[in-house]
Amino acid sequence: MTDVRPDAQRQHRRVFIRTYGCQMNVYDSDRMADLLRSLGYRLAESVEHADLAVLNTCHIREHASEKVYSELGRLRDVKQERHEAGRDLTIAVAGCVAQAEGEEIVRRQPAVDIVVGPQAYHRLPELLAEAERKAALKRAGKRLPGAGVLDTDFPAESKFDHLPTPHGVRAGSAFLSIQEGCDKFCTFCVVPYTRGAEYSRPAVHVLAEARALVAAGAIELTLLGQNVNAYHGEGPDGSTWSLARLITALAGIEGLARLRYTTSHPRDMDDDLIAAHRDVPQLMPYLHLPVQSGSDRLLAAMNRRHGRDLFLGLVDRLRAARPDLALSSDFIVGFPGESDADFDATMQLVDRVGFASAFSFKYSRRPGTPGSALPDQISESVKSARLAALQSLLAEQARAFNQSKVGQIVPVLFAETGRKPGQIVGKTPWLQSVHLDGSPRLIGRIAEVRVTAGHTNSLAGELAGLMRAEEAA
Repeated sequence: MTDVRPDAQRQHRRVFIRTYGCQMNVYDSDRMADLLRSLGYRLAESVEHADLAVLNTCHIREHASEKVYSELGRLRDVKQERHEAGRDLTIAVAGCVAQAEGEEIVRRQPAVDIVVGPQAYHRLPELLAEAERKAALKRAGKRLPGAGVLDTDFPAESKFDHLPTPHGVRAGSAFLSIQEGCDKFCTFCVVPYTRGAEYSRPAVHVLAEARALVAAGAIELTLLGQNVNAYHGEGPDGSTWSLARLITALAGIEGLARLRYTTSHPRDMDDDLIAAHRDVPQLMPYLHLPVQSGSDRLLAAMNRRHGRDLFLGLVDRLRAARPDLALSSDFIVGFPGESDADFDATMQLVDRVGFASAFSFKYSRRPGTPGSALPDQISESVKSARLAALQSLLAEQARAFNQSKVGQIVPVLFAETGRKPGQIVGKTPWLQSVHLDGSPRLIGRIAEVRVTAGHTNSLAGELAGLMRAEEAA
């Protein structure tokens, strides 16, 4: 969960945006802030100093909705206190919980003024105007048939066509959404129901936004999509561009040093994209490729549309193309019907591949998905034991990968100051977090670092050679 922080400049109207979940939501929150900036809003440090509070929600994990309702209870109390002091607070719920629950949010928490899905947040100006109109009528004593303003449609027009140019870049790195939605319908996943069908932005629009981000200071771009490697946007000549072709075009932007993309699906990892990992130096040697399970039986039950052998074949081809490639993945344990043999197959796949990092979770029922109605649900105790065993193996592999970098000199893009005085933190090409002593002047820049220690979740290092001499001077 992340909070969007304020601009230094103070304005009359201020917005506080709290972001839950994925990188796509971080991108969406930034774009909502850009959109609201055109209406005179600036970012607030806290909801207590805001005129508008936006919760940009995620519906992927278990109990996600209840966390939102808990936060809405707190906002309701703030709103009441503000009302008694003669000031208004408008509350908006955006994102995937908004899309999934819609009117239920307003029913359970009448203090909410706006509910807007992830495909409709470009309509925030109109929704705010309608919410203000309703608030004025309510103050005048008018009885209204409904409370909040809802927009959870999947509009025919793309929201990207109505958003302003991105404003500002954090520490040299920026997210760039190029694809949304999913047509895969995995039985455990709510994304097709909350984000809609797959949509790819036209290449000219992506390139224009990328150039604007680089002009604003980005030297690293992460391309985002629910199935980002299913990208099939219209090219400048009317042809269909693949992700590989888009990456090649983006790599030609002067000043852009690093490219990444996430999240991928094995079915969409084609020959051209594998070749791009070999041929495009700006494409970082790191790939997040979710597999979820090592069991063909469970992969079929999950409707993953690929088997174990396809995934392992992709791993071999990717490593042949880029030998230093680091792989990350997603795993679900305890999917309905998972046997000991199925779980052993997952452990064997992990042992065979060797992952630099991974995300692993216990299966949780998501309302409305086919998986929630499957028989043979696995007990929590079995899920917990399997997750502990899997995470132990994954942690061992992550530690081994990090320790393999000890003694090497690697380029690090510095992103922020560390928790200790005089410490700065950045990312290697393999997306490892590395911390060392250094000047905040390095934030947003790439510098050579000698790795001195490798831990499970991070590296330690020191500035190397010429850069260390320049910092000393």
